[in-house]
Amino acid sequence: MRVVIATRIFGPEVSAASAILRIWAEEFRDRGDEVVILTAKPPKGAVVDDPPGIEVRRAAVKRDRQQYVRGYLSYMSFDIPLAFRLLFSKRADLYIVEPPPTTVAVVRVLSRLRRTPYVVRAADYWTEAAELVTTNPLVIGTLRRLEAWGLRGAARLFAAHEPLMQRFREVGIDAPATPIGFGADTKDFRYDGQPPADPPVFVYAGTHSEWHGAGIFVDAMPTVLARHPDARLEFYGNGEDRDAMLSRARELGIASSVEFYAPIPPAALAPILAGATVSVASLAPVPPNDYALATKVYSSLAAGCPVIYTGRGPTVEFLNDSDHPHAGVAVPYEVEAVAAAMLDAAAAPLPTAGRAALAAWSASEYSLNSIAERVVDESHAIARR
Repeated sequence: MRVVIATRIFGPEVSAASAILRIWAEEFRDRGDEVVILTAKPPKGAVVDDPPGIEVRRAAVKRDRQQYVRGYLSYMSFDIPLAFRLLFSKRADLYIVEPPPTTVAVVRVLSRLRRTPYVVRAADYWTEAAELVTTNPLVIGTLRRLEAWGLRGAARLFAAHEPLMQRFREVGIDAPATPIGFGADTKDFRYDGQPPADPPVFVYAGTHSEWHGAGIFVDAMPTVLARHPDARLEFYGNGEDRDAMLSRARELGIASSVEFYAPIPPAALAPILAGATVSVASLAPVPPNDYALATKVYSSLAAGCPVIYTGRGPTVEFLNDSDHPHAGVAVPYEVEAVAAAMLDAAAAPLPTAGRAALAAWSASEYSLNSIAERVVDESHAIARR
């Protein structure tokens, strides 16, 4: 069949969505389907490496100063041309759409016009995340109605996990939904025998925006440095909180121990994670994060690196219920608790044999490829119906 994936973000941009959608596209291709990806032109300087046998069509889009497609002016710069790209393209058998809600709404309209079913990769409930950055009742109300309308029209929501699916039900979004879980791209994230860093290195890999609350690791570093003066905290990625964290590190007098790097491709990030003492991940302790999951933990585990997580939500249960003794720990969102966990990790870093075992366990339990197989199976059934 012919599958069209509509997404504002795709490779070579570094994000979980980019990796996930690429693997989905490759699975459709490997089943003999024709796959077209409608996306945005990548940031300046990015090296395009599209998957063979898949047509990727890119259009200009408005980006913010950190080169993200973020904010509703940016979304509109993608969504309005997308409507015409879908309207005047060859008819598809199925649309797959990546939020934001405005993009989902556009696809719902074109789905009706072109008589083509669509499915949504639903990783978050955007409306409640938006409440962290605005309290304007008009904005929140409009977004809530738009998001619900777009999701209700889907033939299937591929929800990140069961708690998110239940939240959709609570707010009246009753489209058929399947919790598919998360995983890592084990082609890129793997362990190649790196020893743990000495002195200790703590790595935060991914977006650090308002709802992540990653600044708590900066606040914890003075306690760590008191015992390990040469320790480092490294951030890879972008986010609205970067300037605030830089300022906080200077205020604490630890700017030389806290380093910020631009996003890098998974193949380059994997060895950094593999050699880190631990990776760190967080979600701010606010109600919308009660059913949000810190997906970066899967990439870390696949690279053989244990995780320190702070916040609430399904990530806590994932680490607490893990059947691997070295997957990591979940601690309360408190500076003292985070610092203590970082000190424990620095005192007893997981050795190479343990890292290899952790990576092997993760690859067998949490691979994006197995999730893609399930998505394609259900998508084929939807298209046939």
